Formats: sequence, C-alpha cells, structure tokens
Amino acid sequence: MSLRVVLPLLLLGAPEHAARVLAQSVGAFAPTGNMTTPRLLHTATLLTNGKVLITGGRTANIDAAVTASTELYDPSTGSFAATGAMITPRVLHTATLLPDGKVLIAGGYTPAANRYGIGRLASAELYDPSAGTFTPTGSMITTHSCHSATLLGNGKVLITGDSQDVIGHSAAAELYDPATGKFATTGIHADPSGDSPLCPWAALLPDGGVLIASGCESAELYHPGDGTFSVTGRASSLCGINVNNFAATVLMNGKVLAAGGGDIQPFNKAQLYDRARGVFTATGDMTRGRFILTATLLLDGTVLIAGDATGELYDPANGTFRIVGNMTGAADNFSTATLLADGSVLIAGGGSIFSGSGVSSGAQLYRPQVLVPAPVLFSVSGDQGAILHAGTNRLVSASDPAATGEALEIYGAGLIEGGVIPPQVAIGGRLAEVLFFGKAPGFAALNQINVRVPSGVMPGSAVPVRLTYVSRPSNEVIIGVQ
Repeated sequence: MSLRVVLPLLLLGAPEHAARVLAQSVGAFAPTGNMTTPRLLHTATLLTNGKVLITGGRTANIDAAVTASTELYDPSTGSFAATGAMITPRVLHTATLLPDGKVLIAGGYTPAANRYGIGRLASAELYDPSAGTFTPTGSMITTHSCHSATLLGNGKVLITGDSQDVIGHSAAAELYDPATGKFATTGIHADPSGDSPLCPWAALLPDGGVLIASGCESAELYHPGDGTFSVTGRASSLCGINVNNFAATVLMNGKVLAAGGGDIQPFNKAQLYDRARGVFTATGDMTRGRFILTATLLLDGTVLIAGDATGELYDPANGTFRIVGNMTGAADNFSTATLLADGSVLIAGGGSIFSGSGVSSGAQLYRPQVLVPAPVLFSVSGDQGAILHAGTNRLVSASDPAATGEALEIYGAGLIEGGVIPPQVAIGGRLAEVLFFGKAPGFAALNQINVRVPSGVMPGSAVPVRLTYVSRPSNEVIIGVQ
C-alpha cells in the first residue's frame, strides 16, 4: 500500500490539533507565577521545548543594575526557574531562536567603568537549551544596542539599527551565520541620514524581505538576495510614531500593522504597510494612546496590543480595535509578550525608565477566546516523519534517504487557511527553502509543505525535522539524509 493511500489514515493517529474554546466570551488576563528577578528591557524567547527563555535586563531603575541572570518559564507549571547566567550582563540586547534550537544573544549595553557608567557591546553568545548554558560566539563587526535581529529564510540573522564603531555611527548592517558562528557586514542602510536607524523594529515579510522602520524616517526594505537596502513608504507616513515607542507585527494577509508610539503624549494611531504598493495607509485608531507597547499576532488573525496596564485587540477584517480587559499586577511598559505553544500569550516584567517607578517581577497570561495549538508534523511510526520524496509514494527513511537539493513533501497540520505567512522548516538544524505550503491536494484536513533539502546537513539515519509557524515550533520528526 502506498503512503498516499495511507495519508488519510494519519488523521486517525495524528497528534491532536483542535482549537479549544474557553468559557469567557472575550479574552482575559490572568496572573501566573512571578519571575525569580524583577526585569525591564529584557528579552523573552519561546524555545523548541515550549519553555520561554528570559534573559538580562535591568533589575532596578538605574543604569548600573544590569543583570546577566536568566530564567525559564514552564507553561505546564506556570512557574519560573533560574537557568545558566549569560557571560555578560546585558540590556537592550536581542535574542533570536536559531534553526538548531539554540538562541543567539547579541549586543546591548552593560555596566562599564567609564564616565557614563554604561558600555555598548559587540559581543554575542549562544544559549543551549539542552545544557542550560551560554557559550561565546563570534563578535559583531561594530557595537549594537537597541537594535533588531531577524532570522532570514536562509538561516542567517540580520542585525540592523543603532550601531557604532570607533569613529561614530555606522550605516552598515550585519549578518550572523550559524554555520560559521561569525558576523559579516551586509548592505548599507538606504536612509538619507546616512546612519543606521535608532531603535528600529523589523518585520520579516512573506516574500523573504525585511521591513525596517524607525520614527518619522523613511522605512526601508532589506533584500536578502543581494544584501541591499531600498527606501519604501514616505518619510511622513510614520510621523507621530516616536522611535523605540511603537509596535509592529506582520498580519496573516501579509500586511504590517504599526501602532502606537508618542513622546510627551501617547499616540493612538495605527497604520498598515502594503508591500505590493510600498505604502503606509491609516487604519482604525486604538481605543487609547499607547507607547512602549507590545503587538502579538494571534492565530485567529487578530493582534493583541498590551501595555499601560490594559490590552486591546486589532481585527484586520474591519480595521478596528477593541478593549479586552485590564492587565493584572504591576505590569507597565517595557514588558515582553510571547505567544506560547497553546495559543496564549505570556507577558512578563516591565516598569518605566521615565517615571522612576519600580521594576516588576510579575507575569500574566492573556488567554484568547479560542486557543489554537502549535503546528504538528505527522509521523508514520514512532518519530519517522510522514515525509515523501516529492512526486513519489516513497517515504524518506534511513533505507531511502533524501539528498541535498532534493524536493520533499512534508505532511502535518496547524497552518492557517488563507494565511500568506510561510512556515520555516529546519532539517538537521539548517533552514530549508519552502517551495509550497497549504492544504494537501485532495485532503482538506492535512497540510502539505514542500521544501528543498538545504546544503550542509550532516548525513544520518535520524536527521531531525522541525517546523516553525508564526513564531511557534512544532514537534520534531526524523528522516534519513545521505
């Protein structure tokens, strides 16, 4: 019997993947365990095991109170526990989940013995979840803080924003290559100012490009194919959104929502970026002005906006915002928001560097009305993935392995119908080129993702395959690779 005949039977034994409707008619915030350390200006990263890695930040509202400590949030227990400390105390750094499951920590500030009491960093390190430890990796070409880090479709990490070398600001961006553990310069920012953007946000677009914006300056597009930047949008399109104070996220339809900001007065405006036309246009106003907020794409296509002790939802279908309730505890600004495997959102820490208020160790969960679990990859027996040599009935296995450059068909569930955000597929810790994703032809309840086996995969009879979709990793299956 061919595997294509067996595919419908996978639905009988596949991991459960059904949305769960909660009792409340609208979403709500509920407290969860407190962090072991108060933090603001920290990072939060969902790991492949479903836990959340919290790193660094300030533990008090003074420049010198920067910590190297880290901790893990376990959704199964609702509690935090310390894990290995970073090599260097950091604040305003970035944390990026790599295709092999490690986390790249890059740049930021650390306390230093100079007249300003603070130092900018070029160093980077890797967190290994299996060991719970940090190890050094290559240093950036220049120092970066309050920057952005974006995992590209080729598996490299784009570093953009506030950079400085020995002669001042640099307009060059950098790429980190996990295969070599080194950084290299890439294109020069296209902004007429000639400097790298200050505290930018960056959004990976469905076509593989990266949208970068900061304040009232023109937005830019990074093109991974040739490593260049180009100006997009109009300089006036983002005015009113102050640097480091607004939030953005890619929607299921591929447009980018940029919301909030402000300076003396918080801003309640929101805009949509359309890649096809290269312009920003106004959408509905938020229910209140907000700055230093978070924006998290939920699996029903709405966006959770959180900050200033309240939350609201943006609905792309009608371009409107609505309040979803008050946050719990002492949550203020500079908290982190992380979409968890079950579809809820963890909001952790925060405080205010402006008002002198305290730094919070509190954490809470936003539970949407419908919880959508993380995607799953199907297996045919044990961990053996339901993955075919493309266009055949042959299972990719230890006895019939895949080859570099070959196209494969991967079967699973959990992709959003009609969504244009592509999944990312890691084979042996290397990102694969996605050729197709969507419903499996003839099987409405199955998803199919066609990919090309990347170069550099270590051959073996049990090479791991994992899918990440809307920032959430799936389970792991195995295939043979020659």
